[in-house]
Amino acid sequence: MSGAPEGKSSARLIATSFMALFAVVGLTLYGLPTYYDFFVTNLHWKYATVQSGNFVGKVLIGPLFGLLIGYLIDRKGPRGPMIIGMLLAGAAVAGLGGIHHYGPFLFFYCLNALAYVMAGPLPNQVLLAQNFKEKRGAAMGVAYVGIGIGFFVVPLLSDYLTTHFGWRAALHILGGVVVLLGMPLVLLLRRTDTSAPGPKKVPTAPLREVLRNRYFYLLALGSFASVGAVGGMNANLKLLLKLDQHRGQSEAYRIIAVVAAVSLLGRFGAGWLADKVGPKRVMLAVYSLVLTAALLLVWGSTGNSIYLFAVVFGLGLGGEYMIIPLMAGELFGVALLGRVMGIVVTFDGIAEAVFPLVVGKMHDQTHSYGTGFKLLAAVAALGAVAIALLPARQRRQGVALATGTERSSAAS
Repeated sequence: MSGAPEGKSSARLIATSFMALFAVVGLTLYGLPTYYDFFVTNLHWKYATVQSGNFVGKVLIGPLFGLLIGYLIDRKGPRGPMIIGMLLAGAAVAGLGGIHHYGPFLFFYCLNALAYVMAGPLPNQVLLAQNFKEKRGAAMGVAYVGIGIGFFVVPLLSDYLTTHFGWRAALHILGGVVVLLGMPLVLLLRRTDTSAPGPKKVPTAPLREVLRNRYFYLLALGSFASVGAVGGMNANLKLLLKLDQHRGQSEAYRIIAVVAAVSLLGRFGAGWLADKVGPKRVMLAVYSLVLTAALLLVWGSTGNSIYLFAVVFGLGLGGEYMIIPLMAGELFGVALLGRVMGIVVTFDGIAEAVFPLVVGKMHDQTHSYGTGFKLLAAVAALGAVAIALLPARQRRQGVALATGTERSSAAS
């Protein structure tokens, strides 16, 4: 691959990923937990019940479709899956506004999980990794700022919509906004956008060789643990603030908005630093921030001290998701990135579903988040240790790591 596409094409690809991630991750993934307290208070569900929708969706959909969709994206490009995924995301969010029973709740969360696989980080990581080389981290950093802006906007938007129209209508409107903002640039994607120009292809290992490499499992374990810890904290944050700490609705949304605003620095900063010092060092720093945030909750973030947690958690959350594909590209190259990340994202989705549910169940049993947050701190520590054991190598050596080819070949 010869590098980044030039001029307007480069900006268009980054803008496409920016808006897709803004809609599918920022507004949807981070937006739905801000409505969990309404399900608890209006439908009289337990904490674990509202967490179980994400659990069922991710555990059922991810393993069934993650690798398949990654394979299709590698072979056919991201446009088709992203169009379908964007429509499913809007339908899922809007549909959740109309539910009264548990069955439809699970159905729409399954749609949401499928939308995340088809139009979320996976296709956008492949799109940018295949089209950018020297500034790949910066390109992903800019695109992933879309998640942070969506995450920042959604509590403010939801506060306004729920206040003026009620929580059900707010979800109907939010579903429409997801499609309206996320879809247009996806429709402009071309088949040629899925591979960067160049006379030579970077040699890469068959997927089976990657799966025999112990570093793949360290990366998957570190990612699984950190994503699980982040998911457990984020999914329970609104419940903690509103129902356990008895903060007002607007104050709870404001604290979440602080997390989101700080995450913008983490998202762009992690990508920029990865280009400068390598993704492993940045990944270890990010995972250490996630661990620190979990420990702050264990020690008790009450009163104004919650804002210290918000800053630390925001930085860790911002860099956490986007640094994973950069590390994967460093180790294994980009030609198989869709399939490699399809596996990693599948397990990450399971972690992101399991730990919020487990923490919710612990709260239902003890009426406190203390034990659950200790679990998340331990899991975050495991993720940091796994990443510390990865090699710190330049990307041109990363292909050699996976294939056994000479560095000179891998660098060509």
